Amino acid sequence: MKITCIIVDDEPLAIRVLEKYIATIPYLQLIQSFDNPLAAMRLLQQTRIDLIFLDINMPELSGINLVKALRQPPLIVFTTAFPQHAVQGFELDAIDYLVKPFSVERFLKAIQKVGLYLEKAPTKNTVTTHLTIRADRKLYRVPFEDILYCQAYGDYVKVITSDKPLLPKTTLSKLSEQLPQNLFIRIHRSYLIAWNQVKYLEGNQVKIADTLIPIGQQYKDQLLARLS
Repeated sequence: MKITCIIVDDEPLAIRVLEKYIATIPYLQLIQSFDNPLAAMRLLQQTRIDLIFLDINMPELSGINLVKALRQPPLIVFTTAFPQHAVQGFELDAIDYLVKPFSVERFLKAIQKVGLYLEKAPTKNTVTTHLTIRADRKLYRVPFEDILYCQAYGDYVKVITSDKPLLPKTTLSKLSEQLPQNLFIRIHRSYLIAWNQVKYLEGNQVKIADTLIPIGQQYKDQLLARLS
């Protein structure tokens, strides 16, 4: 089981320490590190992440307010130099609270708590391999590997598959919540693509099958970070 995570901290040294610790855990998959909480919020609104290592005292937006602003926040491990904020953190159902500087041993204890929580979560017992959507008065069961990309289309979304296009009445944001973030990525406000279907990236476009799909400027950094 892979646990996807991000780091949100305005201190470069703290980010480097966490990146080093995360690299020692084979089942932790670091998606991206952020020194700007607003940039992290944009990613969290577009992509499903399992876990955030989150600083509390940051300019522009505190870690506490970031969590409160999310409709469905991931699991939280707070990291901060100010232990007086611990009560606030646990009121938000944080898994753990690491006081800087913390050792790798203390970090591992926090990861064990995350693992125990996920083991007990009923939604983790079943691995989903397909998307269920209603279109053309039918209910389709579409395997993830058959989806090429999805395009917002008014009140609908065009789901382009290797078989035929489908047009369910939904939004791209709602559809993205049903798709695993390790297989799919939002690259434009109107496009969500299957990661393994990308042939190449050129300028501000990606090629999937015979189609060139635009990359939105606000999504480009996330896409390049995934590529690297």
